[in-house]
Amino acid sequence: MKVLVIGGGAREHALCRSLSLDPDVTAVHCAPGNAGIGEVAELHSVDVLDGAAVARLARELDAGLVVVGPEAPLVAGVADAVRAAGIPCFGPSREAAVLEGSKAFAKDVMAAAGVPTARSYVCTNAAEIDEALDAFGAPYVVKDDGLAAGKGVVVTDDVAAAREHALACERVVIEEYLDGPEVSLFAVTDGETVVPLTPAQDFKRALDGDAGPNTGGMGAYSPLPWADPKLVDDVLNTVLQPTVDELRRRGTPFSGLLYAGLAITSRGVRVIEFNARFGDPETQVVLARLRTPLAGLLLHAAKGTLADAPPLRWHEDAAVTVVVASHNYPDTPRTGDPIGGLAEIADQDAPYAYVLHAGTRRDGDDVVSAGGRVLSVTATGKDLREARERAYAAVGRIRLDGSHHRTDIAGAAAEAS
Repeated sequence: MKVLVIGGGAREHALCRSLSLDPDVTAVHCAPGNAGIGEVAELHSVDVLDGAAVARLARELDAGLVVVGPEAPLVAGVADAVRAAGIPCFGPSREAAVLEGSKAFAKDVMAAAGVPTARSYVCTNAAEIDEALDAFGAPYVVKDDGLAAGKGVVVTDDVAAAREHALACERVVIEEYLDGPEVSLFAVTDGETVVPLTPAQDFKRALDGDAGPNTGGMGAYSPLPWADPKLVDDVLNTVLQPTVDELRRRGTPFSGLLYAGLAITSRGVRVIEFNARFGDPETQVVLARLRTPLAGLLLHAAKGTLADAPPLRWHEDAAVTVVVASHNYPDTPRTGDPIGGLAEIADQDAPYAYVLHAGTRRDGDDVVSAGGRVLSVTATGKDLREARERAYAAVGRIRLDGSHHRTDIAGAAAEAS
């Protein structure tokens, strides 16, 4: 089978890497890809928001499966166009992807399905915003209703900052603060059967100690040694399956990757948000631990036969990924800087540590930065301590002027395990 992956970040590099290791996959293609993805897949140029163009490319390549990575093409209906062309596609329809495209819609679905989440208000003007902020008090949680590339959420004790962010949004969700650690749990679904993956934890703040502004994610790790062993089953029964059942009941079945961002609060598990695709950087560590060949799993979901798929198998090893970001990220990042050290990691740290490219491109013989999050340095080990030692040893070889990374990814979990 030939597989076409849509997207060009570290998530898509992780997907392409896993698909390239699948013995049933004869060729991996990616559009548009990046400098690193080009080492494991053939790259193509396409407008990822143009469903007809993506479907046309898939037909030209004779792809047996299309995997849509980012959220924007899903909300634009790219998966619908691919399926209409008769090609199996892993990714929800435009209507189902509104679960990520609108936080207000997601709240409505959760209310109907009885899924536990934070109390919230949907606001469209200053008076409603002020009323909601006053009702909940600090810490204030303010979420842009639409897509914001992982940076549309402000959590702050400063009411002025919360109000400023809310007023900048066309429609905003203001909700109660949820205490406790956060967990990311992915599930593959065909609209009926739901197969949860292994949980991970990511780090949203830019700086050590969870300081600084929110980002798209600065690192992640898996497994979670501190989590309740029953967590996955509990979330499947109280969150994932009810949500999938409710969307099917509404006539908009969700087929693809359902991502639940969870808070383990003093009152139990609560949903922070849903995403309609693999999360970045959690995908990097989750796929590093997956033993089951990826293409067959995604194809079963795309074809509606997930109930027939064999049980998932996992490596016992732990995985850690550390994001290397460009100068000034998450504000306006500097791009075009040459990246050194990649060959040294391939020579000295493989196979236990490797680099997944996020914002990179080729400039002649050089690989240069082309985005805010530039690289995801990923490593595995017998436990979190060994995995993070290997990840940070590899990060230490990266040479990128002005870059920064967190030094505490998985630190507390490794010490406690």
